[in-house]
Amino acid sequence: QVQLVESGGGLVQPGGSLKLSCATSGSIFSVYNMAWYRQAPGSQRDLVAIIESAGRTNYADSVKGRFTISRDNAKNVVYLQMDSLKPEDTAVYYCNAKSRFNPDRNYWGQGTQVAVSS
Repeated sequence: QVQLVESGGGLVQPGGSLKLSCATSGSIFSVYNMAWYRQAPGSQRDLVAIIESAGRTNYADSVKGRFTISRDNAKNVVYLQMDSLKPEDTAVYYCNAKSRFNPDRNYWGQGTQVAVSS
């Protein structure tokens, strides 16, 4: 069982920055691809960014150039640096861990709220 705990959400003005953290329950990055998703009210949960086990990253078009996903292997933490935030970035952000070898091993954090408003 993988446990994920997000933190770092909050209220920020348009153009501002936030950094989300996802603390994992152990050294899982060699086995799990890590990702951030977000879900706005009344909308589906969408992929924001992913960092594969080998370190390759990918982003949704809507956040390319503004968001950066990274991880600290020593601390077992995944980050999402969010810059130039827009009101449409407002959502609950979820950390996800998905096994490279067993798709049934797919875990979610509890989510952290990000609100972008003046």
